[in-house]
Amino acid sequence: MVSPSSSSRPRNWVYDVFPSFSGEDVRVTFLSHFLKELDRKLVIAFKDNEIERSQSLDSELKQAIRTSRIAVVVFSEKFHLPVDPTHVRKQTGKFGEAFAKTCQRKTEDETKLWRQSLIQVANLLGYHSHKWHNEAKMIEAIANDVLDKLNLSPSKEFEDFVGMENHISQMSVLLDLESEEVRMVGIWGSSGIGKTTIARVLYSQLSRRFQGSVFIDKAFVSKSMELYKSSNSDDYNMKLHLLRSFLSEILDQKDIRIDRLDSVEERLKHRKVLIFIDDLDDQVVLDTLVGQTHWFGCGSRIVVITKDKHFLRAHGIDHIYEVCLPSEELALGMFCRSGLRQG
Repeated sequence: MVSPSSSSRPRNWVYDVFPSFSGEDVRVTFLSHFLKELDRKLVIAFKDNEIERSQSLDSELKQAIRTSRIAVVVFSEKFHLPVDPTHVRKQTGKFGEAFAKTCQRKTEDETKLWRQSLIQVANLLGYHSHKWHNEAKMIEAIANDVLDKLNLSPSKEFEDFVGMENHISQMSVLLDLESEEVRMVGIWGSSGIGKTTIARVLYSQLSRRFQGSVFIDKAFVSKSMELYKSSNSDDYNMKLHLLRSFLSEILDQKDIRIDRLDSVEERLKHRKVLIFIDDLDDQVVLDTLVGQTHWFGCGSRIVVITKDKHFLRAHGIDHIYEVCLPSEELALGMFCRSGLRQG
């Protein structure tokens, strides 16, 4: 069952999803597959590192619940799937037996509150495993439901890009978002193959989890440099002006004043930021904005999109995703969609 937070107040969310479950059998079967699917879709889920929910609700666990946008509640018979939702609602069957044992040594008020909570949750529209012959498809459906509730489904402007989910999945491995290291990743491929589209989808899905984000392309640089059209790329004042525009955007502050080129590290070394640089094969610009990984806070990610692989290597970027021509199957899918639109 997927349940969004009941509060509409803005919060500093840490996780997208809090999986509520109990039992080692659930952890190594359904939950492990579900978490893997969420990772593929770049959804942040709380992972309890083997804390048993039935045994402990320490401060870390309580904080995770408070800072998660959605709870996915897994009910099971003595906690292995499947279970009838009616048994949860009425606390009957094997689920009822397990519930009765759980309520032993609890006060009447606590038991009453738990019963009310079970009735409320069981009345939510959820997913009943008995109705699915293929668990993988059920898990994918639940993950897609989570995306919709988080408003993370790809924009309709990208819905005709066949194979996008596969690109996102492979990029998620390179980005390794759970790592606290500062990582630079390249997206490389020939002109017109879809690099920018992939980058835009990634940016829209990832930016929410960072303390600051910016998408830099030729239009961004041209706009920020319009006062310095006559300057060359080595001009000191040009670099300062570019840095002002860059920092103003990523910090969401207007009229930032800087007078040194080392201002990036000074302003961002304690911030987890997301930076995309698209189709700017200018080493000076790259060195000015993202010269060193230690300029940025732990967990920051810098993604550089280019058709020149040597440009990435020259900047020390080793994690590179190559956007290749689509397979025959994907190409056929693209052709069919194009034909349907024209028809």
